[in-house]
Amino acid sequence: MESARLFQVNRLEPELVRPAEATPREVKELSDIDDQEGLRFIAPVIFFYKNKNKPSSSNSNIMEEHDHDDPVKLIKEAVGRTLVYYYPLAGRLKEGLNRKLMVDCNGQGVSFVEATADVDFDQLANVIQPSSPFLDQFLFDLPPQSDNILGSPLIFIQFLNNNNNNSDVAF
Repeated sequence: MESARLFQVNRLEPELVRPAEATPREVKELSDIDDQEGLRFIAPVIFFYKNKNKPSSSNSNIMEEHDHDDPVKLIKEAVGRTLVYYYPLAGRLKEGLNRKLMVDCNGQGVSFVEATADVDFDQLANVIQPSSPFLDQFLFDLPPQSDNILGSPLIFIQFLNNNNNNSDVAF
């Protein structure tokens, strides 16, 4: 029997976030430890962050001061600035001689998806524990060609903000 959906997640179209400044164009070989056949896959990881500055009678001024800040815009800008220093993450994997994996540091960027959910994380309680069938609703559906790690973005980010505007987020 299929369980009822507790919440709905709506995603916008994916976009690429590129480094905020020009980065070196080069090719970097992966170490032999990183270049193993058994490690050629995409591993989903999810992080939940509660907004500790939610409006309440004691801290409503905190939120008013930051109402103009768009958390999605701030995260995208921060990712772009971070990619300047960690520029290989904005590149793409390719194979060289003898299937040696290399990162083509081309600055193409990382995949970013903005999403909203009609639920507060407090409402989910134990639903978001490991092995929960609801965790998949929080994960971005990768494109079909992502089975092949070559040529795909090295990082896929989904920023999930709840619809209640209190900025609990999941990555």
